[in-house]
Amino acid sequence: MSDQNRITELLQPYLNEGQFYVVDVQVVGNPGDGQSTGRMKVSILLDSDVGITIEECASISRRLGATLDEADIFGGAAFTLEVSSPGVDQPLRFRRQYVRNVGRQLAVTLLSGVALTGRLESVADEAIVLDVVPVKKTKKKKSIPAQEDAPVDEASEPVGSTPILFADIKHANVEISFK
Repeated sequence: MSDQNRITELLQPYLNEGQFYVVDVQVVGNPGDGQSTGRMKVSILLDSDVGITIEECASISRRLGATLDEADIFGGAAFTLEVSSPGVDQPLRFRRQYVRNVGRQLAVTLLSGVALTGRLESVADEAIVLDVVPVKKTKKKKSIPAQEDAPVDEASEPVGSTPILFADIKHANVEISFK
């Protein structure tokens, strides 16, 4: 079992019966690889349907840190543990994150390479509906290279309420406006 999977398993009791969920677990460094400084870094991103506070992250971090020490999954090697919420720069990865962001502006890149921007109108089990705004054309706009099996025709890019399957989304980020 990988370190990420073991950490995720040890984290489960602290997720308040599903109130919080794991967005990402990263383990960087390996004391046995000869290239490490000897200290591993464990970074965990948690979220919930209503967000997660700094205090909640700190509480989970303290309890998980003690559990990781007890489980000795790094063979006694020193490690740093960071537990936080995903920042605004992090892509949306789970349906629950999309639900929480209904009404907000998203930048969505499809697997086909097409980039769309619009307001997230709704979320279903397998798709979102994005109110796509037309892309403003500029003289210096770089075109996205078309894939052989799915040519991108700018005239056919969707505008308005557009259903998009989760399976077709490469990544989606909330756009923050400072206007």
